[in-house]
Amino acid sequence: MAEIDLEIVKQLREKTGAGVGDCNKAIREAQGNMEKAVDILRKKGIETATKKAGRIAGEGCVESYIHLGGKMGVLIEVNCETDFVARTEDFRVFVKDLTLQVAASNPHYVTREQVPPQMVEREKEILVAQVTGKPPAVVEKIVQGKLEKFFEENCLMDQIFVKDSGKKIKDYLAEISSKLGEKIVIKRFVRYQLGENE
Repeated sequence: MAEIDLEIVKQLREKTGAGVGDCNKAIREAQGNMEKAVDILRKKGIETATKKAGRIAGEGCVESYIHLGGKMGVLIEVNCETDFVARTEDFRVFVKDLTLQVAASNPHYVTREQVPPQMVEREKEILVAQVTGKPPAVVEKIVQGKLEKFFEENCLMDQIFVKDSGKKIKDYLAEISSKLGEKIVIKRFVRYQLGENE
């Protein structure tokens, strides 16, 4: 592919937030296919985020969101590496989006690794009991599928982003980390509902 249409590069940049050079390379690699180019950038974003995993994220912010006329609220802490990034509009929008996600989807954990092992085991037992009478391989496949659904409902990182059903929060995190060039960590959150028991 000799010539790259600048309009396609612009569209890809608007869609992904990636730099012009990265968009240009992705479009070339995808031979002009926009969807393939998005996937290429997302994969590179995840790789970039993985390389940043060893770095320390000691800056960031605590953001709040109050909903339903003061009947429900969310507090979330998101960390990054520098105060400069913590003050950028992209970072602030990301953190605000996370408060809306927690308010709307009510996750209980940030990652699936935080779910207590005994809870996962109990969930597996319940799921196995629900699909008795089938061959073991079929039972295993059904249980794994339902367990994934359990993680999607209960873990923030595994949830479908409420503003974009085409990606999960972990994809959004990888994208923003790649765009801002820093390690970003969703540290913790709490969701309060008026009259809700502990």
